[in-house]
Amino acid sequence: MDNIIESKVSQWLDGQFDADTVAAVKKLQQENPDELADAFYRSLEFGTGGLRGIMGVGTNRMNKYTVGMATQGFANYLKQAFTGEIKLAIAHDSRNNSRYFAEVAANVLAANGIKVFLFESLRPTPELSFTIRHLGGQGGIVLTASHNPKEYNGYKAYWNDGAQLVPPHDKNVIREVEKIASIDEVKWSGGEANITLIGKEVDEAYLQMLKGLSIQPDVIKEQHDLKIVYTPIHGTGITLVPEILKRYGFTNVHVVEEQSTPDGNFPTVVYPNPEESEAMSIGLKKAKELDAAILLGTDPDSDRVGIAVKDLKGEWVLLNGNQTAVLLFNYIIEGRRQKGLAGSTDYVCKTVVTSDLIDVFAAQNNVKCYNVLTGFKWIADLIREKEGKEQFICGGEESYGYMIGDNVRDKDAIASVALICEMAAYAASQGRSLYEQLIDIYVKYGYYKENLISITKKGMKGAEEIAEMMRGYRENPPTTINGSKVVTLYDYELQQVKSLNTGEVKPINLPKSNVLQFVLEDGSKISARPSGTEPKIKFYFSVNQPLENAAGFDAATKALDQKVENIIKDMKLK
Repeated sequence: MDNIIESKVSQWLDGQFDADTVAAVKKLQQENPDELADAFYRSLEFGTGGLRGIMGVGTNRMNKYTVGMATQGFANYLKQAFTGEIKLAIAHDSRNNSRYFAEVAANVLAANGIKVFLFESLRPTPELSFTIRHLGGQGGIVLTASHNPKEYNGYKAYWNDGAQLVPPHDKNVIREVEKIASIDEVKWSGGEANITLIGKEVDEAYLQMLKGLSIQPDVIKEQHDLKIVYTPIHGTGITLVPEILKRYGFTNVHVVEEQSTPDGNFPTVVYPNPEESEAMSIGLKKAKELDAAILLGTDPDSDRVGIAVKDLKGEWVLLNGNQTAVLLFNYIIEGRRQKGLAGSTDYVCKTVVTSDLIDVFAAQNNVKCYNVLTGFKWIADLIREKEGKEQFICGGEESYGYMIGDNVRDKDAIASVALICEMAAYAASQGRSLYEQLIDIYVKYGYYKENLISITKKGMKGAEEIAEMMRGYRENPPTTINGSKVVTLYDYELQQVKSLNTGEVKPINLPKSNVLQFVLEDGSKISARPSGTEPKIKFYFSVNQPLENAAGFDAATKALDQKVENIIKDMKLK
């Protein structure tokens, strides 16, 4: 073990740490020196999204002390940024230690003279975003590690608009957190009178807001007995999803009992992630047994939702995030127009790696579609920029996150579940399934099909290999991919888009991000985006072709799948 690690371990053994922590460090010393080294070889990094890591003792773990130090840094910056009374809301999910970490954060903020509104028990992340704005607060914190395995927990910081931190606040908070060199600099207690417990009254305000998002409540009255199966996958969705469906008017909702109890051990799944078929398998079984119309599943903090429906053969299929986004955006845009709710300044927003089909039908419905970098904080940043000038309708990204209306400034699975079920009710009122509705959209606007692969390169060498891949693509972009000419190169790191036909270069008015996109002559698009937190690079593929009628759907699907495979092969990604 090197000297730096040994020095950190000694600080924890000799410092003002509680007896249980000291005992746990000593046990690792004696029984598992490799794990001890991993727990102390670095400090858990407070990134632009906050903290996320494995729970346990050590500087590289989520524990009372890393949470407390991060909160002290956040408190210091809040006091620099705001004068007068500062109010913060805190929520947490069902993960092990989430409540404890929420109370630690509340105590540190309160000891710093900050007024804290702490939820009495677990609540969805989107409700935390809503609460900041509802209470006129200056920020918020939610304790969650989203869909990570059970060993993890995390800490996300929010600003006064209910959104996660963006420049300059993200970097400024990181700087303040990094200045906290010792637990002795943390104010751990002494301001308990500054903490107020909140719960039902905020739930009620949030639910009323969600009810107001309904576009066609009359359709639900007609289709109120639509058979819905819902699983919270042991998370926070159980607190509000059944209630909002009830308030929307749905009377035939079936909760997956095996996954209905909040449990940080997630006993029925490997990953509590609605993107994974394994996590949705128990719900699928119930949906088949009941011959339901739709299955929905939310992740532990209820900001993302996955759905399953029956295909044209009556077989249950999980829709991917792009397909759900296409259905939801289209329903909201067309529904608002049909109901006379559409306005001349309406706009939608998606990330640059989300289906371009949304751009197509938005344009044909005279609705602006803006594209931003990956992450809902950038959608929220655009809302802030357009506030008072243009009307935000909905936003989304391919990774199962959607936002309806601007009262919540983060992805919101509670709102999404409600609108997706309303959308299913509308389809049923037209004698259609959601799957048929999706094919109808393809026939009308073009069949866009997306795929994603992740390539992991391990260790320091892996990170260098990924950097070299991006450098090669940037400096020597391919002239053709799968026999189709590359016509446009989007470089979000250089903040420019270049026509490879004419050499013309135009600026991209977005923050810098290490993302490249190749647009081909045949309309295909390939995006390359390295992970910022692990040695992994993601490639997003989008291919399209016209679809004359529903009868040609299977053949078109086969052709587009083959095109993606050919692109992957030509780029030597497999």
